[in-house]
Amino acid sequence: MNNFILECSPKTKTTKPLEADSLREVMRALKSHHLVAWCERQNTGVAKVGGRFIKFGWTGCSDILGQLKDGRLLAVEVKKPKGGKLTDEQVFFLELVRKHGGVSFVATSLLDVFNNLGDINDK
Repeated sequence: MNNFILECSPKTKTTKPLEADSLREVMRALKSHHLVAWCERQNTGVAKVGGRFIKFGWTGCSDILGQLKDGRLLAVEVKKPKGGKLTDEQVFFLELVRKHGGVSFVATSLLDVFNNLGDINDK
């Protein structure tokens, strides 16, 4: 009889899926996908450094930016499985990437990655 080890994350106080959980899953799928050259998490916001406020990122920027091996820009907006909604700025950015030849989509799980990159049936 085979013994299997199942890795589980520790229980949290909530059973609701979190966007951070989706982000981890989507990043793992992208980093292992054969069409993706590279991808990185993008943060947007403001931080106080010393006595100054430093802005990073821009409004509407996707959660993950990268590049496909064929040279196209990759932009992925990650949302939690239920209830995650795009802002107008996020919609605009995703459309802008597509308009200029890049690949952009919204993902809640690794299935969205494979469906949008077109090879889920290759496995």
